[in-house]
Amino acid sequence: MLKKHLRLLYANLRSELSPETQDQFSLRIANRCLRLPVWRYQFFHIYLSIPQKNEVDTSFLLTVLQGKDKDIAVPKVSGEGELDHYLLTDATVFNNDRWGIPEPVSGIRVTPQQIDVVFLPLLAFDLKGYRVGYGGGFYDRFLADCREDIVKVGLSFFEPVPEISDRNPLDVPMDYCVTPQKIYSF
Repeated sequence: MLKKHLRLLYANLRSELSPETQDQFSLRIANRCLRLPVWRYQFFHIYLSIPQKNEVDTSFLLTVLQGKDKDIAVPKVSGEGELDHYLLTDATVFNNDRWGIPEPVSGIRVTPQQIDVVFLPLLAFDLKGYRVGYGGGFYDRFLADCREDIVKVGLSFFEPVPEISDRNPLDVPMDYCVTPQKIYSF
């Protein structure tokens, strides 16, 4: 399927999930993440969920990361298609940006090269590990600046489609994608 069709289809499917189902699925995803072979790493990047887009609620996973005493970076839009990354601390203050995304106001900057594992937002993914986001290319640009050995983990309420037919050379495949039912390894 084409990315534009997948975006529309999966945005609609997510909007049909009740808040209770979204919470249950998000908790299952966080618990399933405990089975990933990533816990020897120290520096994790996690997106902060956009409630109005019915995204996987990463607060459960954030609690796991904090409980395991991991260093955590969170993103902030810094320009057209660009993200900056800040260390999450007890003193981190958040504001919602123009799209309703919670972002750190300021803090200690983290370079993409410091990050070991990144949890990725997505609308859909395929059996080869490619993801469809909102179309801004923020995460593909970010991943291009990371180390080659960074572990890329997608989080999805839904199972994969067979193939995204209009992938481009800038699309970066994931290493894993976690759904409420399964961990996919690519």
